[in-house]
Amino acid sequence: MYLKNLSLFNYKSFSEAAFEFDVKINCFVGHNGVGKTNVLDAIYHLAYGKSYFNPLAVQNIRHGEEFFVIDGEFDKAGRSEQIVCSLKKGQKKILKRNGKLYDKFSDHIGFIPLVIISPADADLITEGSDTRRKFIDSVISQLDQQYLHTLINYQKVLAQRNALLKYFASNRTFDSETLSIYDEQLAALGLPIFEKRQDFLNTFVPIFNRYHHTITDSAENIGLVYQSELTQKPMLELLTDSLQKDRALQYTSSGIHKDDLSFEIDGHPIKKFGSQGQQKSFLIALKLAQFDFVQKQSGEKPILLFDDIFDKLDEIRVGKIVQMVNDNEFGQLFISDTHAFRTEEIVKSTHQSYKMFNL
Repeated sequence: MYLKNLSLFNYKSFSEAAFEFDVKINCFVGHNGVGKTNVLDAIYHLAYGKSYFNPLAVQNIRHGEEFFVIDGEFDKAGRSEQIVCSLKKGQKKILKRNGKLYDKFSDHIGFIPLVIISPADADLITEGSDTRRKFIDSVISQLDQQYLHTLINYQKVLAQRNALLKYFASNRTFDSETLSIYDEQLAALGLPIFEKRQDFLNTFVPIFNRYHHTITDSAENIGLVYQSELTQKPMLELLTDSLQKDRALQYTSSGIHKDDLSFEIDGHPIKKFGSQGQQKSFLIALKLAQFDFVQKQSGEKPILLFDDIFDKLDEIRVGKIVQMVNDNEFGQLFISDTHAFRTEEIVKSTHQSYKMFNL
């Protein structure tokens, strides 16, 4: 799996641009603000149907323009696959594969296996549980369409239950029978999601530990701990126990939509007790483990995007990652950096083919 070429129209900082890529390593270099990260985000967009950095789709349209188009040609198992993502103001975003429109974006997830490593990943540590749940769900969904559809249905039922709780409060009424229908649906959908997340982490955590040790040569006791109320009680019981609280809050306060992934170092939250270097190493190990997991489960080497990563690591850690490239653990790489000479010297040491793009 690799990206052969990419065309951008009115996407973020680009009015129009076209790139022909190397099958192995591609480096975007230049000063801050020239659009290096925007190119990587466009590639991410083709894999996931959305931006990694900006959830508001309309804000990805170049200022003063009415639409954007991202057009990429991939080679997947020897076959050419053209993916086009476009958006016009006031209309729905469009995603096409070989000229055929996707009815649901979820049908595309997993077709282009891709992992991004970015300074923005720090949100996984600093932000709330929602960010870490999205990470778990994103990895599993790339490989399991049924999981993604179950998750989407759970969110729909959850929204309906929350709307009903608001209706009860505003109209000073209550109907336990109607609410119980949503409770049963949430329980039926929530259990397989919980079980899939458990199974995923049982496989994922040892991979993460291995990468963390490789990058740091450290004996630090780090951990990923899955936290879910369903380890204590069944979903229906949780919903029954929290009913009065839910009526007061006017939303559903218990369930798998409250699950979290605890990032720990020596048994303490890495957010509070980890140094900046320890946090960076933790996140890179997390993303490399994602790459490894997706590769093993899908049988394909995902495209790997390194956004400004070499500027965030010391030479020893960069050397470790370069060694992984030398060992041919990765497929196609895209790297952004501010220092052209440094980047090219690092890339040369891999003895792989590469292209430099000066923006």
